[in-house]
Amino acid sequence: MSNAQEYITLYDTHKELIEKPCAALLNEARRAAFDKFREKGFPNIKEEDWLHTNVAAQFTGTDYGMNLGRIAISAGLHDIFTCDVPNLKTHRAFIVNDSFQAAEKENRLPQGVLLGSLNEIAESHKELIAPYYNRLAAEGDSIAQFNTAFVQDGIVLYIPADTVIEETIQIVSLIQSKVDMMSNRRLLIILEDGARAGLLICDHSSTAKKTLSTQVTEVFVGRGASLDIYELEETSNSNTRLGHMLVRQDADSHFNHCNITLTNGFTRNCINVSLEGAGADTNITGLAIGDRKQHIDNRTLVDHKTGHCNSKELYKYILDEESVGVFAGKMLIRPHAQQTTSEQTNRNLCLTSCARMYAQPQLEIYADDVKCSHGSTVGQLDENALFYMQQRGIPADEARHLLMYAFAGEVIENIKIDALRDRLHMLVEKRFRGELNHCKGCSLCK
Repeated sequence: MSNAQEYITLYDTHKELIEKPCAALLNEARRAAFDKFREKGFPNIKEEDWLHTNVAAQFTGTDYGMNLGRIAISAGLHDIFTCDVPNLKTHRAFIVNDSFQAAEKENRLPQGVLLGSLNEIAESHKELIAPYYNRLAAEGDSIAQFNTAFVQDGIVLYIPADTVIEETIQIVSLIQSKVDMMSNRRLLIILEDGARAGLLICDHSSTAKKTLSTQVTEVFVGRGASLDIYELEETSNSNTRLGHMLVRQDADSHFNHCNITLTNGFTRNCINVSLEGAGADTNITGLAIGDRKQHIDNRTLVDHKTGHCNSKELYKYILDEESVGVFAGKMLIRPHAQQTTSEQTNRNLCLTSCARMYAQPQLEIYADDVKCSHGSTVGQLDENALFYMQQRGIPADEARHLLMYAFAGEVIENIKIDALRDRLHMLVEKRFRGELNHCKGCSLCK
């Protein structure tokens, strides 16, 4: 029996249990998604998109538990988890494993804004979110279909037209379990025309057990709207994270995304951005820091479907020991996307001979009036710079840390929130020095 067949049998056996606590909207999408997963199964490493990242193997050999009965988990969030960046006030929401949990203090959000449980809002405001839920993920790969088939909760953020949220919204995903656990969670982010917000998404783990999480995030940025999303992963070596972010931008919208992997086990992040209205602008950046046997795969697609749009992309990796990095970035310029400006850059450092980096920048252009560029480099720390610094009295280890820190700084500087940017500069420096010890909380507080 293949690992996919095990989950097919699980779904067929416990279908009623899976659907019982869920809103009709989730269950309607669930059935179609499961049929697609049944047909496709898990991805095969013989396929080009999965060549260097064996996702199917992550579902094999571990008997992951699923909380299909929606047993309440006493997380004790406010005793073990305090995630306050100095001088940064946030509206906060939690996902514990795959279930929404409200913050201790009520979020005072502008009128009409929704921030809460996906399952509950799908019941109370079905007419509002039905046009959006699973609209983008329905055509996703088999992991996205797996998520839709098994998901039972998540978070909805809905911001009405012309509403501006000044304080950052923070979504904290915390994995907590006494047994090997699988979590399938969903985020739905909707900004109507002219809305504006900033979002910080943190992934953390407070267990040494093996954990696997799938996360599908659907993002809709309306005409003239502006959204900044910052994602930070700081989990454990025993954690597998499979993330999909699917973004649709309307005319004159602005989308800024920064993904930073500080500590992890096995990670695959996919972000697909569709520019569907003239004047849309997107900026995507990422930083991955790996050591030991960590695996970090980032895949991006920026799809220019119409003209007069701009996109910029920068991803950097710093790999030590036996870690593996994968980057595949694709810029697609369709025939009607004239007057497009697109730039993609991928730069990577392998600090040892055992570290591996697989880079695949791609640029497909089917329009003739465009300005596009892309490039990728893989190398080591500049020996001349190291020698120069040591000649001036800087110890070798300190010189290495300074060069690594400078290399990472270009990505961190893309963060628009001053307090968060300063804190991440500090965290990255600590990461290079081996000072980020995992605890039951979040090192953003340390």
